[in-house]
Amino acid sequence: MSNERWATFDCYGTLIDWETGIGDALGALWPEAGRQDLLSLYHRVEPSIQAAGSIPYREVMRRAVRTMAGEEELPLRPNEDGVLADSLPGWPVFPEVPRALGELRARGWRLAILSNTDPDLLDSSIHAIGVVPEMTVTAADAGSYKPRHGHWERFRERSGVDGRRHVHVAASLFHDIAPAAGLGITAVWINRRGESSPLPRAAELPDLSTLPVVLEALVPKS
Repeated sequence: MSNERWATFDCYGTLIDWETGIGDALGALWPEAGRQDLLSLYHRVEPSIQAAGSIPYREVMRRAVRTMAGEEELPLRPNEDGVLADSLPGWPVFPEVPRALGELRARGWRLAILSNTDPDLLDSSIHAIGVVPEMTVTAADAGSYKPRHGHWERFRERSGVDGRRHVHVAASLFHDIAPAAGLGITAVWINRRGESSPLPRAAELPDLSTLPVVLEALVPKS
């Protein structure tokens, strides 16, 4: 197996501020609805659509918007169901992310992003971050959506990684930290919202600012 050190990342919620991106887009679409209520509804609806099968993430977002409109009797004109995909390239990068990823690269880490999105949408977010990973695995590559294991299986196949030299970094307990625990993958939880969880993790951080130092302690350079 390769002796390289790999850090894999979820993208949306971990590197990209999707709460702001989704909230801004849905708030502009339905300004009379409560922003937090819209976010909570989206986060409830999205996983059930993803569980239905491997469909493009654009379609997941469209179906989620239509479902939200139907459940809450919100107005939705033709073509407005694409609002989230249209806005995604402009979703903001968390401010500490470019420096943290750049420092990891300087320390010799190889980087990968494992994301429940479409390749072109992920490319737009990588461009915004400004640090290009050695590998990406999207839902199209995996044939499934996290928390199913396809992303990690495809990553292992492509990287030949030694599991002892791989750390997964993510904010989502449901999509990432829980399946990483089930797969025996060392994980760092980026707990941006100050939540609590009994799920096992090697470290818990409020953001990526100190991540390079933490990863060096978890997997020292040999």
